[in-house]
Amino acid sequence: MISSVLIVSFYALGLRMLVRAGRTPVVAPAEFTDAITVITEKERARAEKAAAKAARKSPLTEGQKRLALVGAYASFAVCALAVLGGLLLILFNH
Repeated sequence: MISSVLIVSFYALGLRMLVRAGRTPVVAPAEFTDAITVITEKERARAEKAAAKAARKSPLTEGQKRLALVGAYASFAVCALAVLGGLLLILFNH
């Protein structure tokens, strides 16, 4: 339970810092057979434009953005290590 809370918390923190660093993740539209399309091409373009505008309006300096980006990658690394640790416990803890 604690590990799942840590993974979700660090992932959310990593996404938050990624956005603060001006690198908003934008998901491209996905095509599924017999399913709903996630977003249209027009919505994707609008989201990219909004992300670029938000990045330009960021009050952070370049050094702060770089620090937020490093922090985001560190948070994602903690998530990856927690998942890897869980897999190792499953595999080698007979």
